[in-house]
Amino acid sequence: MNPTRRQFVSTAGATAVYSLAAAPRKAKGAPGSPNSQIPVAFIGSGIRGTQLIDDFKAVDGLRFPAVCDLYDGCLARAKEQIAPDIAVTKDYRAILDRKDVDAVVIAVPDHLHKRLVLDALSAGKHVYIEKPMTWSLEEGPELIAAEKASGKVLQVGSQHKTSAMAAKARELVQSGALGKVTMVRMSNHRNNAQGAWKYEIPPDASPSTVDWKRFLGDRPSRAFDPRVFFQWRCWWEFSGGVATDLFVHLLTWLHEVMNVKAPVAAASHGGLHFWKDGRDVPDVLNSVFEYEEGFIADMYVHLANSFPAPSHVIMGTKGSLVDAGNKLIFHDEAVDSGVQAYGTLQWPKEARTNYFTAKGWTPDGRPKTVSKRKEPDEIVVPRGLSHAGVFIQSIRDRKPSRENATEGHLAAGAAHVANESYRRGRKLKWDWKANTVSEA
Repeated sequence: MNPTRRQFVSTAGATAVYSLAAAPRKAKGAPGSPNSQIPVAFIGSGIRGTQLIDDFKAVDGLRFPAVCDLYDGCLARAKEQIAPDIAVTKDYRAILDRKDVDAVVIAVPDHLHKRLVLDALSAGKHVYIEKPMTWSLEEGPELIAAEKASGKVLQVGSQHKTSAMAAKARELVQSGALGKVTMVRMSNHRNNAQGAWKYEIPPDASPSTVDWKRFLGDRPSRAFDPRVFFQWRCWWEFSGGVATDLFVHLLTWLHEVMNVKAPVAAASHGGLHFWKDGRDVPDVLNSVFEYEEGFIADMYVHLANSFPAPSHVIMGTKGSLVDAGNKLIFHDEAVDSGVQAYGTLQWPKEARTNYFTAKGWTPDGRPKTVSKRKEPDEIVVPRGLSHAGVFIQSIRDRKPSRENATEGHLAAGAAHVANESYRRGRKLKWDWKANTVSEA
């Protein structure tokens, strides 16, 4: 890498990174003013909801008047996190009816997303909806239309999209430092019950502590099952399995960094090989997505292996970029000498000798100077504003969402198409503009 290019790798994207890192404004002033406190309520305070409460508590200028969840233990935990006197309920409509709530953070099972988002927008609330935005491919356009009609900020909760790391990676890709990108490989390895969503069931779980009917929503009635309630990601009826839970994070990051909308085809293979505990979603899934921009993305999840494979690798003709979690690693591509020692093996000795000599190599086919492959560049990126902070910033500044319903649909939609390919056992084409799927 020449000095100019090396300098670019070290500095590209710094402006974007530091602007993202700007701190949210302190909260003082009259309600509705740019510096007033924004009242945010939580619908869903389970495992992910608990994390989101902490994320939003770290953002200045907010207050949290109420929490909704369907399990008594989650409501008790929310009071411990926020304040013992916050209002709690098992009916999300009670949250939406409150005049002292401007925004809601929704972290509920996938099959409930559409109804809650539509009702929240209709009630005039800004919405942070945990990924995946939708349970099915067909739900996306309706949520996009509702967002546009509402005039409110809707942000999908795929945190990597607005990260400083993504901003830096995007700058490097768009600069041409990697050359022509033709392959992206992304993965997620886990090898324990917790990583496979086989969460511990609270000892007091029962029909008296859980609102089972509200959990089922529009699903067929069935007897109370605490495994389904606390481990809902394991069943197609309530989730999209590994694709919507884990691929969506990868897809959102990929779309942001590569500056693309969505794939045009997907082919999936996988199965339920290890966690045969009654679930019906696969625990191993490998999907290949094709993009009309001229690259493919090879993406997989393995829930019974913890090999430390790099989770994000972008491969171009000039270099490769690895997201190593706390830093980016840039690997230069080796320069082709243009001399073929292997490709001329069948030539007579004299012809090879003349060929090597003409190329400036030794007569026996060795370079006169040996150049070592350059060491990879490690790029440490300052931490930027959190995804929660980005959502609040959009509300305060009245700016468009950094992960709107269209982007949420295209990421979740790609995962839905991957799932459908797995079910049908064949490659599928996706016309994402018309939201239609056909066999390739």
